[in-house]
Amino acid sequence: VQLQASGGGLVQAGGSLRLSCAASGGTLSANTMGWFRQAPGKEREFVSAIIWSGGVTNYADSVKGRFTISRDNAKNTVYLQMNSLVPEDTAVYYCTARRGWAVEPEIGQWNYWGQGTLVTVSS
Repeated sequence: VQLQASGGGLVQAGGSLRLSCAASGGTLSANTMGWFRQAPGKEREFVSAIIWSGGVTNYADSVKGRFTISRDNAKNTVYLQMNSLVPEDTAVYYCTARRGWAVEPEIGQWNYWGQGTLVTVSS
């Protein structure tokens, strides 16, 4: 499974960005899609996840109410709409996928990773 993330950039605090992740190659084995992020000097952390079928979602507490994950099954693409961004959201955002139908946040459960896309939120 190949994952191609895009949509990062520089935005002012309070602004919005939408990240996209296009999946290809063996997508039948990628039942759940997700996003993690890694800020400078910090560990990679869970942001959100969604199951392709049924659309069950999960969010980290830090982004609940501000971020929305969605999917377009026809395009094999997952989106992360990020609103009300704050400087603490600054990080490299990674698209990920896993076999199985679970939106668990544990990083070891995720099987496939795309390249990161940088999101920078200025104050």
